[in-house]
Amino acid sequence: MRYAALSLVFAAVMPLALAAQEPAAFESSHLYASRDSLEALAQRYELAARSTAYSSELRARARANAARVNARLADGDFKVGDRIRLVVEGEPTLSDTFTVQNGPQIVLPNIGSIPLQGVLRAELTGYLTKQIGKYVRDPVVHARTLIRLLIAGDVGAPNYYLIPSDALVTDAIALAGGPRGDAKLQDMSVQRANTELIDPRDLQAAILAGRTLDQLGLQTGDQINVPMPGKGIGGAFGTVQTITYLLGIPLSIYAITKLF
Repeated sequence: MRYAALSLVFAAVMPLALAAQEPAAFESSHLYASRDSLEALAQRYELAARSTAYSSELRARARANAARVNARLADGDFKVGDRIRLVVEGEPTLSDTFTVQNGPQIVLPNIGSIPLQGVLRAELTGYLTKQIGKYVRDPVVHARTLIRLLIAGDVGAPNYYLIPSDALVTDAIALAGGPRGDAKLQDMSVQRANTELIDPRDLQAAILAGRTLDQLGLQTGDQINVPMPGKGIGGAFGTVQTITYLLGIPLSIYAITKLF
Protein backbone atom coordinates (compact mmCIF):
# COMPACT_ATOMS: atom_id res chain seq x y z
CA MET A 1 0.00 0.00 0.00
CA ARG A 2 2.81 2.37 0.94
CA TYR A 3 4.63 1.77 -2.35
CA ALA A 4 1.45 2.35 -4.31
CA ALA A 5 0.98 5.66 -2.50
CA LEU A 6 4.56 6.61 -3.21
CA SER A 7 4.08 5.91 -6.92
CA LEU A 8 1.01 8.11 -6.99
CA VAL A 9 2.85 10.92 -5.23
CA PHE A 10 5.73 10.84 -7.70
CA ALA A 11 3.36 10.68 -10.65
CA ALA A 12 1.68 13.84 -9.35
CA VAL A 13 4.78 15.74 -8.37
CA MET A 14 7.18 15.14 -11.26
CA PRO A 15 5.46 17.47 -13.76
CA LEU A 16 5.43 20.19 -11.10
CA ALA A 17 9.08 19.59 -10.29
CA LEU A 18 10.08 19.84 -13.92
CA ALA A 19 8.12 23.06 -14.27
CA ALA A 20 9.89 24.47 -11.22
CA GLN A 21 13.38 23.93 -12.61
CA GLU A 22 15.17 26.93 -14.04
CA PRO A 23 17.20 26.81 -17.27
CA ALA A 24 20.29 24.63 -17.08
CA ALA A 25 19.07 22.76 -14.02
CA PHE A 26 21.07 20.03 -12.31
CA GLU A 27 22.05 17.18 -14.62
CA SER A 28 25.10 15.37 -13.24
CA SER A 29 24.43 11.78 -12.21
CA HIS A 30 27.61 11.49 -10.14
CA LEU A 31 28.02 12.17 -6.42
CA TYR A 32 30.46 14.97 -7.16
CA ALA A 33 30.32 17.67 -9.81
CA SER A 34 33.24 17.29 -12.21
CA ARG A 35 35.11 20.20 -13.75
CA ASP A 36 33.70 19.35 -17.18
CA SER A 37 30.13 19.27 -15.88
CA LEU A 38 30.58 22.58 -14.04
CA GLU A 39 32.07 24.24 -17.12
CA ALA A 40 29.13 23.02 -19.19
CA LEU A 41 26.70 24.22 -16.52
CA ALA A 42 28.29 27.69 -16.45
CA GLN A 43 27.99 27.90 -20.24
CA ARG A 44 24.31 26.98 -20.12
CA TYR A 45 23.65 29.57 -17.43
CA GLU A 46 25.47 32.19 -19.50
CA LEU A 47 23.38 31.32 -22.57
CA ALA A 48 20.19 31.52 -20.50
CA ALA A 49 21.30 34.90 -19.11
CA ARG A 50 21.52 36.28 -22.65
CA SER A 51 18.36 34.66 -23.99
CA THR A 52 15.26 36.80 -24.54
CA ALA A 53 13.18 33.63 -24.20
CA TYR A 54 13.36 33.96 -20.41
CA SER A 55 12.01 36.63 -18.11
CA SER A 56 14.30 39.31 -16.70
CA GLU A 57 14.07 37.59 -13.31
CA LEU A 58 15.23 34.25 -14.72
CA ARG A 59 18.03 35.92 -16.68
CA ALA A 60 19.23 37.66 -13.52
CA ARG A 61 19.21 34.35 -11.63
CA ALA A 62 21.10 32.69 -14.48
CA ARG A 63 23.77 35.43 -14.38
CA ALA A 64 24.17 35.03 -10.63
CA ASN A 65 24.40 31.25 -10.95
CA ALA A 66 26.94 31.50 -13.76
CA ALA A 67 29.11 33.78 -11.62
CA ARG A 68 28.88 31.37 -8.69
CA VAL A 69 29.82 28.34 -10.79
CA ASN A 70 32.74 30.19 -12.42
CA ALA A 71 34.00 31.27 -9.01
CA ARG A 72 33.84 27.66 -7.85
CA LEU A 73 35.88 26.56 -10.87
CA ALA A 74 38.53 29.20 -10.19
CA ASP A 75 38.74 28.94 -6.40
CA GLY A 76 37.98 25.27 -5.88
CA ASP A 77 35.73 23.78 -3.23
CA PHE A 78 37.77 23.78 -0.06
CA LYS A 79 37.14 26.28 2.72
CA VAL A 80 38.81 26.77 6.07
CA GLY A 81 37.13 24.43 8.54
CA ASP A 82 36.33 21.67 6.03
CA ARG A 83 37.64 18.28 7.04
CA ILE A 84 39.11 15.59 4.85
CA ARG A 85 38.93 11.95 5.86
CA LEU A 86 42.06 10.47 4.36
CA VAL A 87 43.09 6.83 4.14
CA VAL A 88 46.43 5.95 2.57
CA GLU A 89 46.70 2.17 2.51
CA GLY A 90 49.71 0.95 4.47
CA GLU A 91 50.42 4.44 5.84
CA PRO A 92 48.74 4.79 9.29
CA THR A 93 50.25 8.22 10.00
CA LEU A 94 48.54 9.58 6.86
CA SER A 95 45.22 7.87 7.60
CA ASP A 96 43.25 10.34 9.69
CA THR A 97 40.84 13.27 9.49
CA PHE A 98 42.58 16.55 8.63
CA THR A 99 41.17 20.07 8.94
CA VAL A 100 41.53 22.49 6.05
CA GLN A 101 43.58 25.49 7.16
CA ASN A 102 44.21 28.95 5.74
CA GLY A 103 45.46 28.80 2.20
CA PRO A 104 43.43 26.65 1.80
CA GLN A 105 45.69 23.73 2.64
CA ILE A 106 46.03 20.61 4.72
CA VAL A 107 49.18 19.70 6.62
CA LEU A 108 50.10 16.02 6.59
CA PRO A 109 52.56 14.29 8.96
CA ASN A 110 56.04 13.84 7.49
CA ILE A 111 54.91 15.59 4.30
CA GLY A 112 53.86 19.09 5.28
CA SER A 113 51.54 21.48 3.50
CA ILE A 114 49.46 20.44 0.50
CA PRO A 115 47.68 23.42 -1.12
CA LEU A 116 44.02 23.03 -2.11
CA GLN A 117 43.46 26.29 -4.02
CA GLY A 118 41.46 25.58 -7.18
CA VAL A 119 40.84 21.91 -6.33
CA LEU A 120 37.30 20.54 -6.68
CA ARG A 121 35.99 17.81 -4.40
CA ALA A 122 35.64 15.55 -7.44
CA GLU A 123 39.38 15.97 -8.03
CA LEU A 124 40.53 15.46 -4.46
CA THR A 125 41.45 11.76 -4.49
CA GLY A 126 43.43 12.02 -7.73
CA TYR A 127 45.08 15.25 -6.62
CA LEU A 128 46.14 13.87 -3.23
CA THR A 129 47.36 10.67 -4.84
CA LYS A 130 49.66 12.73 -7.04
CA GLN A 131 50.87 14.94 -4.17
CA ILE A 132 51.42 12.07 -1.72
CA GLY A 133 53.08 10.11 -4.52
CA LYS A 134 55.99 12.54 -4.31
CA TYR A 135 56.79 11.02 -0.90
CA VAL A 136 55.17 7.56 -0.91
CA ARG A 137 55.70 5.01 -3.66
CA ASP A 138 52.50 4.17 -5.59
CA PRO A 139 50.09 5.27 -2.83
CA VAL A 140 46.51 3.98 -2.74
CA VAL A 141 44.51 6.96 -1.50
CA HIS A 142 40.89 7.29 -0.40
CA ALA A 143 39.61 10.77 0.46
CA ARG A 144 36.25 12.17 1.50
CA THR A 145 35.23 15.74 2.31
CA LEU A 146 33.13 16.79 5.31
CA ILE A 147 31.50 20.24 5.28
CA ARG A 148 30.03 22.09 8.25
CA LEU A 149 26.41 23.09 7.64
CA LEU A 150 23.80 24.73 9.83
CA ILE A 151 20.56 22.75 9.79
CA ALA A 152 18.07 25.29 11.13
CA GLY A 153 14.37 25.73 11.70
CA ASP A 154 11.73 23.13 12.49
CA VAL A 155 13.93 20.04 12.93
CA GLY A 156 14.55 17.84 15.94
CA ALA A 157 18.02 19.19 16.79
CA PRO A 158 18.92 22.38 14.90
CA ASN A 159 22.68 22.85 15.02
CA TYR A 160 25.89 22.79 12.99
CA TYR A 161 26.80 19.38 11.60
CA LEU A 162 29.80 17.93 9.79
CA ILE A 163 28.27 16.17 6.80
CA PRO A 164 29.89 14.31 3.89
CA SER A 165 29.63 16.47 0.79
CA ASP A 166 28.40 13.46 -1.20
CA ALA A 167 25.35 13.11 1.09
CA LEU A 168 21.82 14.07 0.07
CA VAL A 169 19.91 17.04 1.46
CA THR A 170 17.48 14.60 3.06
CA ASP A 171 20.42 12.89 4.80
CA ALA A 172 21.41 16.23 6.31
CA ILE A 173 17.87 16.84 7.59
CA ALA A 174 17.73 13.33 9.06
CA LEU A 175 21.07 13.87 10.82
CA ALA A 176 19.54 16.91 12.55
CA GLY A 177 16.79 14.74 14.03
CA GLY A 178 14.45 14.93 11.05
CA PRO A 179 11.62 17.42 10.52
CA ARG A 180 9.02 18.07 13.17
CA GLY A 181 5.49 16.99 12.38
CA ASP A 182 4.32 20.45 11.33
CA ALA A 183 7.50 21.54 9.51
CA LYS A 184 6.97 23.16 6.10
CA LEU A 185 9.21 20.81 4.15
CA GLN A 186 7.99 22.17 0.83
CA ASP A 187 9.51 25.56 1.69
CA MET A 188 13.02 24.44 2.60
CA SER A 189 15.72 26.71 1.23
CA VAL A 190 19.49 27.06 1.29
CA GLN A 191 21.08 30.30 2.46
CA ARG A 192 24.62 31.67 2.39
CA ALA A 193 25.54 34.74 4.41
CA ASN A 194 21.84 35.59 4.94
CA THR A 195 21.19 35.45 1.19
CA GLU A 196 19.04 32.79 -0.45
CA LEU A 197 21.34 30.51 -2.45
CA ILE A 198 18.73 28.01 -3.68
CA ASP A 199 15.05 28.87 -3.61
CA PRO A 200 12.46 26.34 -2.36
CA ARG A 201 11.13 25.21 -5.73
CA ASP A 202 14.60 24.66 -7.22
CA LEU A 203 15.63 22.82 -4.05
CA GLN A 204 12.58 20.54 -4.22
CA ALA A 205 13.34 19.70 -7.85
CA ALA A 206 16.96 18.92 -6.93
CA ILE A 207 15.86 16.70 -4.01
CA LEU A 208 13.55 14.75 -6.29
CA ALA A 209 16.42 14.27 -8.74
CA GLY A 210 18.64 12.89 -5.94
CA ARG A 211 21.28 15.64 -6.08
CA THR A 212 24.04 15.65 -3.47
CA LEU A 213 25.26 18.56 -1.36
CA ASP A 214 28.27 18.80 -3.66
CA GLN A 215 26.14 18.93 -6.80
CA LEU A 216 24.18 21.77 -5.24
CA GLY A 217 27.43 23.64 -4.59
CA LEU A 218 27.01 23.79 -0.82
CA GLN A 219 30.01 24.74 1.27
CA THR A 220 31.00 25.14 4.90
CA GLY A 221 28.90 27.84 6.58
CA ASP A 222 25.80 27.39 4.40
CA GLN A 223 22.41 26.95 6.05
CA ILE A 224 19.61 24.54 5.20
CA ASN A 225 16.46 26.08 6.59
CA VAL A 226 13.24 24.16 7.32
CA PRO A 227 10.54 26.80 7.92
CA MET A 228 8.09 26.59 10.79
CA PRO A 229 4.32 26.73 10.21
CA GLY A 230 3.10 30.07 8.92
CA LYS A 231 6.28 30.81 6.94
CA GLY A 232 7.11 30.03 3.34
CA ILE A 233 5.30 29.71 0.03
CA GLY A 234 3.13 26.63 0.66
CA GLY A 235 0.57 25.56 -1.91
CA ALA A 236 -0.45 22.30 -3.56
CA PHE A 237 3.09 21.63 -4.75
CA GLY A 238 4.26 21.77 -1.16
CA THR A 239 1.55 19.42 0.09
CA VAL A 240 2.57 16.70 -2.35
CA GLN A 241 6.25 17.30 -1.63
CA THR A 242 5.67 16.94 2.11
CA ILE A 243 4.14 13.51 1.59
CA THR A 244 7.02 12.52 -0.66
CA TYR A 245 9.60 13.61 1.90
CA LEU A 246 7.94 11.86 4.83
CA LEU A 247 7.72 8.60 2.89
CA GLY A 248 11.42 8.91 2.07
CA ILE A 249 12.70 9.65 5.59
CA PRO A 250 13.30 5.99 6.57
CA LEU A 251 15.54 5.60 3.51
CA SER A 252 17.43 8.76 4.47
CA ILE A 253 18.00 7.52 8.00
CA TYR A 254 19.27 4.22 6.58
CA ALA A 255 21.65 6.16 4.32
CA ILE A 256 23.06 8.08 7.31
CA THR A 257 24.04 4.80 8.98
CA LYS A 258 26.04 3.95 5.86
CA LEU A 259 27.76 7.34 5.61
CA PHE A 260 29.81 6.90 8.75
